[in-house]
Amino acid sequence: MKDQFYSFIVELQNTITSKLEAIDGGATFHQDEWHRKEGGGGFSRIIQNGNVFEKGGVSISAVHGDLPPAMQAYFKVEDCNFFATGLSLVLHPENPMVPTVHANFRYFEMYDQSGTIVDSWFGGGLDLTPYYLFEEDARHFHQVCKDVCDRHEIADYALFKKKCDAYFHNSHRDEARGIGGLFYDYCKVSEKFSMQEWLAFQMDMASHFLEAYVPIVEKRKSLPYTEEQRKWQEIRRGRYVEFNLVHDKGTLFGLKTNGRIESILMSLPPHVQWVYDHHPESGSEEEKLLKVLQQPIDWI
Repeated sequence: MKDQFYSFIVELQNTITSKLEAIDGGATFHQDEWHRKEGGGGFSRIIQNGNVFEKGGVSISAVHGDLPPAMQAYFKVEDCNFFATGLSLVLHPENPMVPTVHANFRYFEMYDQSGTIVDSWFGGGLDLTPYYLFEEDARHFHQVCKDVCDRHEIADYALFKKKCDAYFHNSHRDEARGIGGLFYDYCKVSEKFSMQEWLAFQMDMASHFLEAYVPIVEKRKSLPYTEEQRKWQEIRRGRYVEFNLVHDKGTLFGLKTNGRIESILMSLPPHVQWVYDHHPESGSEEEKLLKVLQQPIDWI
């Protein structure tokens, strides 16, 4: 299973980065190969200061070794080894009319001291974080997600959307990070479904990331914007940073397992503002976005 999935994400990384370079038309991805002393490593590809993408990362990893004590406590296990592989991406466009996007597709195994698999699961998802709301973009993104789910009996769009809305939520701000998408985790074998069926869904969803995001970028990347709109984008990016550093489980896992810091924090945007007690003007497009982030919306 792990070999099948790793081979898939190696090819997917190539597909995604090639398409994004073509869209940007200026910058290209720089690749860093890194190694983890406890076992495994990965390939981080970063794009910066492009025509479209101010910063972005598309990374794959496959790490293994002893499960650290903090993670043993989290999973409520003892003396386990682990293997984890996945593809993670975050893209921060320069134009505030183009949304930030995040996606992650991962697979995890745990072993006892004899090397026998005692647990395994898939997890992942994708979500969209706009700075200015175009409702047709939100509908398109969610429709692609739903279409993939509808092709797989195991995948429940309504449930995965609900989990996404709950997960990507800045509880300390009482607002959503963005307009959601899908989130699923601990997708395991059961009496009804096999791991091969979960793999098929995972691969289908990951393969349709570009279909969900690229049409939005192409539609919005050339729209004009002002310095004030750019300032708003940077303020909202601050909320993105807050979520990743305070709530994100992937960040926590990477830090607890001695992951590569540059790859873990590749999701952070290059230009951010925290303006004290900032409130958008009443009736503005900025206020419209904030109202949408107050409660989940059924976009389809």
